[in-house]
Amino acid sequence: MFKFFLSIIIVISFNLNLISQADTKKGNVIFIHPDGTGLADWNALRMIKAGPDSEINWDKLSAIGLYQGHIKDRITSSSNAGATIHAYGVKADLDDFGLIDDKKPTSRSGKKLSIMEEAKQNGIKIGIINSGSIEEPGTAVFVSSNLKRANYTEIAKDIIQSGADLIFSGGEDFLIPDGTKGRFSSNGKRKDGLNLIDWAIQNGYKVVYTKDELASTSPDVKKILGVFAARSTFNDKTEEELDSLGLKNWNETVPSVAEMTEYALKFFANKGQFFLVVEEEGSDNFGNQNNANGKLSALDRADDAIGVVIDFIDKNPNTTLLTAADSEAGGLEVAGYEIDNLDTNNPLPIKDANGAPIDGREGTGTLPFVSKPDKNGRSFAFGIAWSCFGDVTGSVIARAHGLNANRMHGKIDNTDIYRIMYLTLFGVWLD
Repeated sequence: MFKFFLSIIIVISFNLNLISQADTKKGNVIFIHPDGTGLADWNALRMIKAGPDSEINWDKLSAIGLYQGHIKDRITSSSNAGATIHAYGVKADLDDFGLIDDKKPTSRSGKKLSIMEEAKQNGIKIGIINSGSIEEPGTAVFVSSNLKRANYTEIAKDIIQSGADLIFSGGEDFLIPDGTKGRFSSNGKRKDGLNLIDWAIQNGYKVVYTKDELASTSPDVKKILGVFAARSTFNDKTEEELDSLGLKNWNETVPSVAEMTEYALKFFANKGQFFLVVEEEGSDNFGNQNNANGKLSALDRADDAIGVVIDFIDKNPNTTLLTAADSEAGGLEVAGYEIDNLDTNNPLPIKDANGAPIDGREGTGTLPFVSKPDKNGRSFAFGIAWSCFGDVTGSVIARAHGLNANRMHGKIDNTDIYRIMYLTLFGVWLD
């Protein structure tokens, strides 16, 4: 009997030791933030991209959590409050931008540093990618703190001078002085006379402006700055406005977040441990404009970036991929309609019976979206019904893949995103 109990104790001790070892294994972290998205968005994308019974890249992620996104003073988060929580691991208020109660917060690790600042301090290479303007909080808060989200030029300066090894975004307006014409900007917005692009070049950055320039740049450069638009790399207006202006959803010269992410992974491949934060901002901004076509195209780009990272993890299993939004932009829902022999010549109704506007492929009251075939070869017509213009709380889903993905399960608080990232970066699970 004694030998039996001794064996049990040895087995338990061995398993506890394995858990301890798992908690000390360090690796790379990639956080992809498809802003403003929830489960309904991913379901809609699957219908369009793969078919109701098939898989998109997001479906292939191994772990899932039900994201709880409330903040200190409101049930629905703002982008900057959500980013502050992701970057520091503690709850924030609606207007917080890397500050809490107007002070640099003490993060969950006990340091007055964001997780990215702490990573850099420990020799980990860092990078940020945003399809929006450089000051967008989903990435900016990881290296910048400010009293006001609207202090764009101050935030842009923080980011450029943060020491990040890779910075890709729009926002040239906030990088060059007033009176200066840039590659995309008709007139810079800086009042301090500082040209941050010149500063970057003088401090060892290779600067690129288009997807072609990015594609022709060696990933062996020491540091790289991509400036891809005057503001955002997309045109976040309604379908009707874009049509009247002769504009498309995306500026044609810009790389997608998948192309930026693919380059970033090659850039970091031989530089040791790294931490990369990627935000697809279009999925939020198009949603707030109730532009279904734009939102789904942005989400498609985010899904392509997820696919790039899945392939990377297959070859580099010491990497954690996390993906989550902080709220849902516009409250998108899929509304199904009958379809007879794919006769889609009849436009959708402008509104549902309760007054909710309904988008088709080209805007309100246009022809329906049509899904890819299901497993029986049938396609389906549907529209997108909108709840509102703002951000709402409904069904944000967090996913994980690779190292420590097992920590993503059940109900996940927004502060847990920090904890999982910290575990992989530093080998410590914070209570």
